[in-house]
Amino acid sequence: MIRLGIRVRAADAEVAFARLEPVLEGGVEEVALGEDVPDARLRELAGDTLITVTREPVDPGWDRAWHEHIEPVTVGALTFRPPWLPGDGIVIEPGLTFGLASHPTTQLCLEFLQECERTPLADWGCGSGVLAIAAAKLGFSPVQAIEIDPAAVATARENARANDVRIEITRGDARRDAPYAPTVVANLTLPVLGALEIERPPEVLIASGILAGQVLRLAGLVERERREAHGWAALVLEPA
Repeated sequence: MIRLGIRVRAADAEVAFARLEPVLEGGVEEVALGEDVPDARLRELAGDTLITVTREPVDPGWDRAWHEHIEPVTVGALTFRPPWLPGDGIVIEPGLTFGLASHPTTQLCLEFLQECERTPLADWGCGSGVLAIAAAKLGFSPVQAIEIDPAAVATARENARANDVRIEITRGDARRDAPYAPTVVANLTLPVLGALEIERPPEVLIASGILAGQVLRLAGLVERERREAHGWAALVLEPA
């Protein structure tokens, strides 16, 4: 396996990541002749944010090395920590998924959740289960979750058990099979959000995973509120 290092200006990191998502969202796979994603393709997507591209062998354990840098995260009344750190709060084993509530999009969703009426809730694309578990702890009931990655489904289920909350977690594609609930949280990406097939709009949709300034258009829903942090945005949408 080869590590693809893409160097960009610090101020452009989040923008570059969003632009490069078409080749990064599913991982980077080597193809014939030992070549991977061509530099020209990366530069086409990243534009003037890209400085250099490097390639080097990956050390064993690379997929979990970032766990060493995880610290507890507090958002409002909620605190999250990994199981190997002592303390109070919601215990989340991040596995190989989206992490431990450290990303601005997750934190923005958590802020909105703490301000919402406690209703039945669905988490579309739950990852390690941070938002679904937080919702259950906050009093949303029942809580459903859907996730396309089987490893993330297993991690989310284990995290729900570890925190003694009841969540119905199913494997599926939120773009087509998203369960209905009056309140929905969807911390995805703009291409996935834009592809959601929503037959019955929720009363409240908390959506994130998009860059500040980007616009999300979903049939039957309008933006009521927007919050931004560190170049990212979260929206609250309601029926038009």
